[in-house]
Amino acid sequence: MEVWLSLAGVLATLAIGAASPGPSFVMVARTSVAHSRRHGIAAALGMGTGGVVFATLAVLGLTALLARVEWLYLGVRLLGGAYLLYLGWRIWQGAGEPLRMAGGGDGPPVPVLQSFWLSLGTQLSNPKTAIFYASIFAALLPVGAPPWAWAVLLPMVFAIEAGWYTLVAVAFSAAGPQAVYLRAKTWLDRAAAAVLGLLGLRLVTEAFR
Repeated sequence: MEVWLSLAGVLATLAIGAASPGPSFVMVARTSVAHSRRHGIAAALGMGTGGVVFATLAVLGLTALLARVEWLYLGVRLLGGAYLLYLGWRIWQGAGEPLRMAGGGDGPPVPVLQSFWLSLGTQLSNPKTAIFYASIFAALLPVGAPPWAWAVLLPMVFAIEAGWYTLVAVAFSAAGPQAVYLRAKTWLDRAAAAVLGLLGLRLVTEAFR
């Protein structure tokens, strides 16, 4: 019973963390409204996969190494910040271009798998998330938790991350949000690019504090 209560606490905390606004939310929302529901769900699956990666690293104790080895943590933060800056720059560059939606628009549509990889990269770009997972596991899971607890935890992490962002994808891929996006694509893309760029810049600058 104690282990089940601990798992419930971990999952509830992770659910609150997943719902917090950040680059992951921006990426899934923009992907869904700019392309299609399928693209948004692919992005949601990328977020779920990233969550499982972080959870696995926490289980293996690699995030503890990241927290203790300053130069390694610095390098990961710089790489993550650089990725978000690059992503923001790419979105800003394409803000004025015609939309290439699945099944319509000018030119070839954006591959659904590309949305998955961009989303996974966005999720993995923030090392703070890795430390967050490690902290939650250390604080809420009992010492010497049985192997079945980890076997249950990892699929549930995926379900929470992918489930939340699937809801975001469904909401933002509806006709209303897409119509708004099509009318104001340039400015909305630039706003999304600015958010990602600022978050990337924050990661880079905080690495040197």
